[in-house]
Amino acid sequence: MEADLSPGGGPPLAPRPKPFPLAGTPPGPRCGHTLTTVAGPDGELAGAKLVLFGGATALEGSQRGDTPPASPGPASTAGIRLAGATSDVHIMDVRTGKWEKMAPHGEPPSPRAAHAAAAVGSMVVVQGGIGPAGLASEDLHVLDFTDFDRPRWHRVMVSGAGPSARYAHTLALVANRFLVAMGGNDGKATLSDAWALDTSEKPYQWKKISDAGDMPSARMYATAAARSDGLLLLCGGRDESGTPLGDAYGLARHRDGRWEWATAPGDMPMPRYQHGAVFVNARLHISGGAVGGGRMVEDKASVVTLDTAAGAWVHQEAPEEEDDWAGRAVSQCRHAVAAVGSYIFIYGGLKGSTLLDDFLLAEDGGGSQMAICDPRSPTWRQWLDSAHGSQDGAARLAEAAAEEAAAAAAMGVRRVGAVEDLRCLDEEIDRDTSAAASSSAAQTPQAQSMPQSSTMQSPGSTPDSTPSTRDGGDSPGSVTLQMKQHYALANQRTPPTPDVRLYHRAVVVAQDTPGNLRGLVRQLSIDQFENEGRRVSMGTDSVGKPQRTPLFERNAVDPGVHKMVLREFLNPRGWKPSEDSKFFLDAEQINQLCDVAEQILQAEPSVLRLKAPIKLFGDLHGQFGDLMRLFEEYGTPSTAGDITYIDYLFLGDYVDRGAHSLETICLLLALKIEHPKNVHLIRGNHEASDINALFGFRLECTERLGEQQGIWAWKRLNSLFNWLPLAATIEDRVLCMHGGIGRSIMRIEQIDSLQRPLTMEDGGVVLMDLLWSDPTTNDGVEGVQPSPRGPGLVTFGPDRVKEFCKTNNLQMIVRAHECVMDGFERFAQGHLITLFSATNYCGTANNAGAILVLGRDLVMVPKLIHPLPPNMPGTPKSPAYGEPIEEEPPTPHPMTDTWMQSINEERPPTPPRGRPSNGSPSLAFI
Repeated sequence: MEADLSPGGGPPLAPRPKPFPLAGTPPGPRCGHTLTTVAGPDGELAGAKLVLFGGATALEGSQRGDTPPASPGPASTAGIRLAGATSDVHIMDVRTGKWEKMAPHGEPPSPRAAHAAAAVGSMVVVQGGIGPAGLASEDLHVLDFTDFDRPRWHRVMVSGAGPSARYAHTLALVANRFLVAMGGNDGKATLSDAWALDTSEKPYQWKKISDAGDMPSARMYATAAARSDGLLLLCGGRDESGTPLGDAYGLARHRDGRWEWATAPGDMPMPRYQHGAVFVNARLHISGGAVGGGRMVEDKASVVTLDTAAGAWVHQEAPEEEDDWAGRAVSQCRHAVAAVGSYIFIYGGLKGSTLLDDFLLAEDGGGSQMAICDPRSPTWRQWLDSAHGSQDGAARLAEAAAEEAAAAAAMGVRRVGAVEDLRCLDEEIDRDTSAAASSSAAQTPQAQSMPQSSTMQSPGSTPDSTPSTRDGGDSPGSVTLQMKQHYALANQRTPPTPDVRLYHRAVVVAQDTPGNLRGLVRQLSIDQFENEGRRVSMGTDSVGKPQRTPLFERNAVDPGVHKMVLREFLNPRGWKPSEDSKFFLDAEQINQLCDVAEQILQAEPSVLRLKAPIKLFGDLHGQFGDLMRLFEEYGTPSTAGDITYIDYLFLGDYVDRGAHSLETICLLLALKIEHPKNVHLIRGNHEASDINALFGFRLECTERLGEQQGIWAWKRLNSLFNWLPLAATIEDRVLCMHGGIGRSIMRIEQIDSLQRPLTMEDGGVVLMDLLWSDPTTNDGVEGVQPSPRGPGLVTFGPDRVKEFCKTNNLQMIVRAHECVMDGFERFAQGHLITLFSATNYCGTANNAGAILVLGRDLVMVPKLIHPLPPNMPGTPKSPAYGEPIEEEPPTPHPMTDTWMQSINEERPPTPPRGRPSNGSPSLAFI
C-alpha cells in the first residue's frame, strides 16, 4: 500500500496508529516509562527488540493529569501523583510480537518514572527520573545487550560536573556518538541547560552546551528525537509557568566541535507536553500529549507529522464525519514511543485518571519493511487484517514469508555500528592507542579475516573476567588513565597539517563462498571518522562573530522524478534486477531528471573544490549490483545512511559494458539533485556519445525504452554529460580525475579553463589526456609513451606524476579508467592511485572492486568487495529423496543480458592493469 498523500500532492499524511494485540507477558498499565529500540545481534531490524523500562504503575490523588510526580522540591498542587514506580524490564520481540518480562544480570537502577533513555549501539542508557525516595541519581545506567540473550546492567560513572539529578528531561543520541541531555526539573525549578557526552572518549565526561545560537527556553516534558543525519529536534514541553509550548529547536554539532541550536520554522499544530516523538527517515511523528487542566490533545492534532524534507506539518486523514475522531485520536499523555524501520510503536500512557496498557502501531512506509515481522505470528496476522483488511493483510504476509525465505537462503552480514559502545568502570580499557603505537606489517587487500577491535567485549564475557581499571592497572596492552590524560593534553596542541597517505590496511568484504559469512571481515578502528559530524564551520562575519549555519532548509527542488528514482533504486539490501527488462522511467521523465540535474551542474566549476571526509568511487560501467553492494557494506548516501557525515565523489564511466547503465546514471543524477552539495560527479571517457554509442549504452536505451524513445533519451543524457565537471581537488592536496595528466597537462588551471558544455572534439588534447591517458606499466617506465589503447593516446610515467604534484602543491592523484585486480593500485611510489569499483569487469576479469575513504586526518582507506560467486543450488526445504531440488533465486550478476554479452565479445575491454595485452591495441578506443 502506498502512503496516503496530502491533498494537492504534498507530503504523505500522518499515519494512523491502530491497536496491536498484546501477547506473552505484557508490561501492564503504566505511564512515565521509556520504550527503546535495540537492533538484533547482527544489527538487523528483523531481530530488533523493544525495551520498556520503569514507569509508574499506580496513581494517587484527584482527577488531574498534568501535575508532575512527587518531588523533593516545594509541594506541588493537589492532583494526580504517580505511584508504584518500578525498575522492571519488559522486552518485546518485534518479529513475533510477544512480550517477556526479564531480570537482567547486574544491579538494576532504582525504581523510577519520568526518566529518560536512549539507545547507544547494543545498549540502552537510562538517566534521571523520580521514584519513591525522590529524585534518582544523575548516574548513567546501561542495559547491555552485547550478549543478546543475557542482557546485563552496568553503572557508568562520569567524571566532572554534568546534568544534575532531574526528571521530565530528554536524552538522545546525536550523530551516533553524543548523548545529549536537556531540560527537565530538579525539584526546584524548570531547567534550560543542555549537556553532551562523547561516547567515544574516555574517561567519560559531560560538557555543557552554552553560547550555541538560539538556545531553547526552560522546559520540562518536551521530546527530543535525533534524525539519522545527526540533527536533533527538540519539540514542545511545558515552561516554568505550566504553559504548554509549541515551538521546536534543532541542534547540530559542527565538524570543528561547535554545537549550534537553531529555531525550527513554524510551530506544532497544537502546543503540548508529555507527548511522544520519534523519527522515521526524515519525518518526525508526534503523538498525544497534554495541554493543561487535565485535558489531552484531541481530534486531528493528536497525531501530526513534521516532514523535514518538505518543511511541512501534516495531519491524519480526516474521517468522513468531522466528529468521528474517537477511534483515530491518540488522546493520552506520558506514553512511550519507539520506531523499528518504518513502524512506530506506542505503549501505555495516562488519560484522565486512568493508566493505559494500550499498544498501538502505525506504519510510515507503505509496508516496505515487512521483513521485520514473522508471517506466522498471530499478533502480526491480527494487526495486518485489522489495519489493511484480510485480503491485503494476507498479501503482505505472503510477501513477508517470501522475504524471510530469501533471507534464510542468503548469507548473514554482521553489522557493526560506527559508535563505540559505552564501556563501564569494571571493563577493560580499550587498547586502541597501544595498538596504534605498535608496528604492524602492511596487510594486502586479499588478507584473511581481520580481528575485531579489542575494545569489544566478547559475548558471554563478564566484567569479573576483565582487568579492573579503577586503580589505573598497567596490564600489557591496556592504557592507563594517566596515559589517557597525556594523550588528551597532546591532542589539545595545534597539530601539524597532516599529509595525505594511504592506510596500511584495506577493509575487505570476503568473497562469498559456501560456509563463509560475508561481512565479517572488517577493521573497526579505521571506520571511526565515518560518523564524525560533517557540517563545516561557516567562519566569521565582518565583526568577527561566528556565522550562522542554516540548519533548516527546505529542499529547493519540488518532489519529482528524482524522488521516484530514489524510492525505486536506493535500496541496497532489497534491489533486484527486474524480470522485465523495460525501464521504469520513460523518456520524458528522464528528460525531467536531466533538466534539474543539468541546472545544478551548470553552476559548478570545471574543477570542483571539495573537503574531507569523502568517499571516492571508480568506474561503475552499468554494474548497478556492485554499486548497491558498496552502499550496503560501506554506507548509503541517504538521510538514513551517512550522507550528512561524508561526501561522495564518483570519477566517471557510469555507463557502457554493464547491463544496468540506466539504473546507474539515473540514480546518481537523482542523488545529485537530492544532495547537490554532498554528491559529486565528474566525467569519464564513456560519458561521450561517440563512445557509448559503441559500447552498449545506446543499445540498452533502445532495448529498454523502445527505439524512438530510447534514442531520444540517449541523446538527452549525452547532452547532460557535456556539462559534467572534469576534475576535483580535495583539501587542495588530492587531485581526482578520470584518466590522467597525459602529455599536455602541467597545471590544474588548464583543466579549470575548459569551458562547458564540452564535446570531445572541442576539448582538444587536454580533454583527451584528462579522460583517456594512463600511467605507464610500472614505476620503471618514465616519460610519455604511446598507449596500447590506440593511436593518439599516451601513458605517463612516475616522473610526470611527481613533477605535476610538485608544481601544483599536491600530494596525490586519484584516477580511475583502468581495471585493476584489487580494485585499487598504487603508482609513482604512492603519489598516484588507480581506483576501479566494478567487480569482475565484463564478466571475465575476476577483479575486486574498491572505494577509497578519505578521512578528516587525510588518511585514505581502501574498502573492497569481491566478485559474487556463481549461483549455488540450495535446499531450503530439504526435499525428500527423489524430489527435484529447487535452486535459490539467481544472484544478480553484472552480465545477465545477451545484448551486453555480445557487445563485450565484439569489442573486448582493455585487459586489467598488469596483464599483458598481447601487443595489440584495444578496441576500447575507436
